[in-house]
Amino acid sequence: MGVVVESSVFWEPNPSTYIFIFVCCCFSIFLFPHVSNLNRTSTIFDHGTSHWFLRFQRNFLLHYSLASVMEGLWSVFGEYELASYGIGRENMVKSLCYGYTTALFAAPFLGVLSDLIGHKKVSLIFCILHFIVGVWKKISEPPSMFMTSICLSLANTIFSFSFETWMVTQHEKQGHRLDSLNDTYWLMTFFESACFIASQMFANWLIGNNTEKITAPSSAVIFFAAICFTFITRGWTENPGSASLKEYSRSLYAYILGDKRIWLLAWAQTCLHFSIGIFWILWAPTVVADGREVHLGLIYPCFLGSRMLGSTAFPCLTSGPSSLRTEDCLVFAYIILALLLSIVAYDYQEVGVLVILFCLFHACVGFVLPSLARLRTMYVPNELRGGMMGFSLAPANAAILLSVVQGGYYRNVGNAALMAFGVCGLLLAAGCMHALKQWGKQPYNNWHKQ
Repeated sequence: MGVVVESSVFWEPNPSTYIFIFVCCCFSIFLFPHVSNLNRTSTIFDHGTSHWFLRFQRNFLLHYSLASVMEGLWSVFGEYELASYGIGRENMVKSLCYGYTTALFAAPFLGVLSDLIGHKKVSLIFCILHFIVGVWKKISEPPSMFMTSICLSLANTIFSFSFETWMVTQHEKQGHRLDSLNDTYWLMTFFESACFIASQMFANWLIGNNTEKITAPSSAVIFFAAICFTFITRGWTENPGSASLKEYSRSLYAYILGDKRIWLLAWAQTCLHFSIGIFWILWAPTVVADGREVHLGLIYPCFLGSRMLGSTAFPCLTSGPSSLRTEDCLVFAYIILALLLSIVAYDYQEVGVLVILFCLFHACVGFVLPSLARLRTMYVPNELRGGMMGFSLAPANAAILLSVVQGGYYRNVGNAALMAFGVCGLLLAAGCMHALKQWGKQPYNNWHKQ
């Protein structure tokens, strides 16, 4: 999470770092049309792309960006906001436990509910939850930590799958080209990261130097929630599936629980969610270890900028003249992620080295996220996509909750050991991708034939 700390700072990123990441992102985007045209595939830069698809894609990305801004505004100040209400460390850990416990039980339910009643309705619930938290923080000071943690956890769970699942389902129903989904996948990661950075800038601008205005972002969230709710209500179309719960359960068992390839994909997703969750909990304590004073608020955009840059590598590696199979790329990406996290876990590093390692970590994450989305399209039926993603989130949330309780509350496990667990998870995910490559050749061939 982004955190604003005291003004007494001994280390902060060089301003040229932001320029370098920005230039690299622009270069990657401008290079992509030339790489893609060599392979003669349809892309967002291709003038032959359907006007209706471009309109559909831009409409979706607008809604997704608004949702990303709302998610980002709550994470800007993080522990600093809780501390301003006089909440101590132990209660902060309890707040995390409330959130992950809620997500643990709610993720499978919300995933199934999304498939049954429609992703549009569940996305509206996402807006309502943010609106409720925004209003609650304005009228109650300090707000209920229990209520806000639960509501934001539910909203974050919906954000993890509902928007993507709606987009994929409507993409198929409107008859757009299947391979054009690749562009939307990496643009989702790109826009989400960019909106998180914009959220940090906007929240800091709203508060300025007046810490008494810590609730100012709540007003912005209320506004964005109302706008997003209106846009979704008027701009989204959807015909929810007519399957009963019994029929859905049968399909879920046959296609999801009965297919070892989907099991492998789900475990790879679970391991990634777990390692990312561990990272966001531990990155700040790791950087400021041994009393090092660091401007964490300036490091946060570096991570997100790196993730933007990593997302631009996805179309170049998967759409170019020498495009690689997605599973092969993910095997190497997961191994690199594990290596980067293991260096941090087992070897003391200076702040500058840590930031570089963390930026490389997020660059790989930026590539992995759209790659997993592509594999979900290859292996998971759209009618069951929400349920599959919801069930894959549950074990990740359970593992993070256990880590928070043992490491943060009881302090039975050190930060290095928790990161080591994340490394093991990433290596397990690499093994899952290797096995998926061996067992899933036929669906991959079908993908290219469409």
